[in-house]
Amino acid sequence: MRKKFAFIGAGSLDFTRGLVRDILSFEAFRDCEISLMDIDDRRLEYARKGVQKIIEAGRYDAAVSATLDRKVALKGADGVVITILQGGVEVWRHDIEIPMKYGVDICVGDTRGPSGIFRFLRTAPAMLEILRDIEDVCPNAVVLNYTNPMAMLVSYMQSQSGVNVTGLCHSVQGTAELLAEWIGADIRDVEYTCAGINHQAFYLEYKVCGQDAYPMIWKAIERDDVARQELVRIEMFRHLKYFPTESSGHNSEYNPWFRKRPDLIEKYCTHGTQWNPGEHAFILKEYLVLADTWEDEYNAWLKSENIDLQRGEEYASNIFNAIFGDNTPYKFNANLKNRGYITNIDDGACVEVPALASKYGITPIGRITLPPQLAIMVGHSSRIEELAVRAAIEGDPEKVFQAILFDPLTASVCSMEEIHSMVKKMFEQNAPYLGYFRSLKI
Repeated sequence: MRKKFAFIGAGSLDFTRGLVRDILSFEAFRDCEISLMDIDDRRLEYARKGVQKIIEAGRYDAAVSATLDRKVALKGADGVVITILQGGVEVWRHDIEIPMKYGVDICVGDTRGPSGIFRFLRTAPAMLEILRDIEDVCPNAVVLNYTNPMAMLVSYMQSQSGVNVTGLCHSVQGTAELLAEWIGADIRDVEYTCAGINHQAFYLEYKVCGQDAYPMIWKAIERDDVARQELVRIEMFRHLKYFPTESSGHNSEYNPWFRKRPDLIEKYCTHGTQWNPGEHAFILKEYLVLADTWEDEYNAWLKSENIDLQRGEEYASNIFNAIFGDNTPYKFNANLKNRGYITNIDDGACVEVPALASKYGITPIGRITLPPQLAIMVGHSSRIEELAVRAAIEGDPEKVFQAILFDPLTASVCSMEEIHSMVKKMFEQNAPYLGYFRSLKI
């Protein structure tokens, strides 16, 4: 029977075309139905054209449709992919620009800290609406979320609904491949155990052909060509003894060590974060450029003759195939509420842990205890995130302020009074999205 996939936020064009390509690469899904939904009709039409091009290039028997009506897209779906952005660049730019006025220098701003928390607060009600529609028209669907901030959104969604929703991120497998490249290993020979929270997970084991490969990684980071690539992550590795998953640009803003002074930003964050050119508010600047260039770039791709149909590294298609395709089991790292999966992180917090997808669903693998130094860092971040989630559930602005009060980077450069003033301005800026709060005053 033909399977149906719904893409909510299909206007995220790169994600949509990449994930569709991956789904269609499985024999079980060659004749599937792909339903695209977005609130931007222009980007939605581009998404439809892109999917149609992939279908034609692969000579698949699949069908694609596009709609502005979310329930129409979701009705009868077996798999759902969520890639929304609540508020465009002119909205979320303030998540970065307001903290910057207080000396909180943010590089990306989509995961945690003041910028990530307010992105979460804007996105939470939209996610809840999506879940309610799923409950209504496709309650048994496998739902995979790619929208950031991952940990807070997944914790919120799994608290508010029984929908089968899991959060996915590509940093775990992406970094595993990077490390393999550094040590000259074939990624097919690599095995690892990775755990923590989204964007703050660590490789507790990294093996090649069954042998511990950490000694090889220690040697690799002494090479100039490697050391220049990831200044922040390598510094964290040297002192914490385990390699982190997320890029240096991201990691530089999750802790108090790299972005609290201009000299530290120059030393660690300007030349080796992998966010070329690695400067302040990089993602914001990228998106401001993309606002003017995305259409020309996508049109050029639509006109190109050679379309890559090779499956990429994203987890989604493999998970769908394992659960309701040919049922080949698939191991990956899932974002789920902690139910003892990590023993020294609070139960109920969203953790990123090894899991197995199969015809029986998604099952976490084993119980993990983080090394104590990692548990301090990860536990602190997860408690902040859970306080922000509780703030959204209760509509409590004081809990938002208190969560940001303990953000490591913010606390390293601001007084309590300054943080209070900053959060107050961020509430004022985001007021149109926060009508579900009982008050916006702190």
